[in-house]
Amino acid sequence: MELGEIITDALSYPLQNIKALVIYVILGIILGIAVAGTLAGVMVGAAARNAFALVGSGIIGLVIALVISFVITGYQLDITKYGIDRRNDAPGIDFVRQFVNGVKYLVVNVVYLIVPIVISAILSVIFQHWIVMVVSFILGIVFSLALMMGQCRLAKTEDLGFALAIGDAIGDISRIGLAKVLAFIILIAVIAFILFFIAGIIVQWNATVGGIIFGILAVYLVFFNGRATGLLYSDV
Repeated sequence: MELGEIITDALSYPLQNIKALVIYVILGIILGIAVAGTLAGVMVGAAARNAFALVGSGIIGLVIALVISFVITGYQLDITKYGIDRRNDAPGIDFVRQFVNGVKYLVVNVVYLIVPIVISAILSVIFQHWIVMVVSFILGIVFSLALMMGQCRLAKTEDLGFALAIGDAIGDISRIGLAKVLAFIILIAVIAFILFFIAGIIVQWNATVGGIIFGILAVYLVFFNGRATGLLYSDV
């Protein structure tokens, strides 16, 4: 698909699936409540100098927040998969499977981010030269793009091994086209900036209304980005 078609489709996709958008908003609200409850519990425990309450609130809240975060991430992967398959409907809720995929997503991110860090650290010990900074910068860009491909590979197959095939993920960049991938990222960033800029103006006008719009907009962008990324990868 051409970039114009991808962006147009992705912009309209959340509005065509309002029910799924509302479900995602609800999950986000639950996550926010869990985080807020955890912070409140920790603060109360600290004020009362109650170590049991402090640790207990922190652990319970953290577990709840992580579970919901993984479920939300798994749902986001499903949106990407539907984009890859060019389906126009929205994913349903499958808490167990989406939780597992959310954990896999975390593993993929850690691996793709830690590899260039390790390589750069080794090079800095061996060469200790400014050229290492250049190489590290290039590695950072390449692995960041490869990470996006790895996330798509995970969304497509739910196979951690397939997603962690870094060489193949880098190859996916060339199959789509480096220029197209970079242009895609720039377009997504510009659209997100414009929407958040408008939301920021509304927040200054009315904090309550602006806050609500800001939250809905954040969810909208998750749908938009997941859909657009899936459509981009559908050409592989």
